[in-house]
Amino acid sequence: EWQLVESGGGSVQAGGSLRLSCAASTYTYYGSRRMGWFRQVPGKEREGVATIDADSSTNYADSVKGRFTISKDNAKNTLYLQMNSLKPEDTAMYSCAARLYGISAYPLSPNEYDYWGQGTQVTVSS
Repeated sequence: EWQLVESGGGSVQAGGSLRLSCAASTYTYYGSRRMGWFRQVPGKEREGVATIDADSSTNYADSVKGRFTISKDNAKNTLYLQMNSLKPEDTAMYSCAARLYGISAYPLSPNEYDYWGQGTQVTVSS
């Protein structure tokens, strides 16, 4: 059975750091060709933040390059997003997602993913 559960969100001042976690079921974690983090603010489309493939190749949105790092722990079936130097514009609901079959040419496109977690809120104050 598929399952993705995020945690680690919260409120932080600009310049601070947070680490998000996404605990996946064994089926979801080992069945995924690609997993990623996405974010959405009310009234705007969901946008891709960072993705990681089964071979650990990564992709990042330009807006977070050099500040965010995506990683995974195979022993814990968990995906992480380390967020440093946070800015107020990083405020959003962050969700993890999994793509089970094949590798698309658009890793940061939300449309390419099959399963989603419920999300965790990140709020960055200035």
